[in-house]
Amino acid sequence: MGIIAWILIGLLAGAIAKALMPGKDPGGILVTMLIGIVGGLLGGFLGKVIFGVDSIDGFFDLSTWIAAIIGSVIVLAIYRAVTGRGNRRHVHA
Repeated sequence: MGIIAWILIGLLAGAIAKALMPGKDPGGILVTMLIGIVGGLLGGFLGKVIFGVDSIDGFFDLSTWIAAIIGSVIVLAIYRAVTGRGNRRHVHA
């Protein structure tokens, strides 16, 4: 797939991941796209390792979208865990 297809899948998979995991996230559309792109790659890698399938076949294949969304949810959870620790407010007495 071309870079434009990856960006489009990334944008949509990241948005779906945020819809599945509601809550406040720092970052805008660029972070959503990056989470989706990284999530798509992670999902494709995990699908190949765990199930032995090539889940990143093409833009219109359901397996590509499922892998991208699952990977995006995983990456979003990690992102929230990492950024959540740095955003704690300190109470001064």
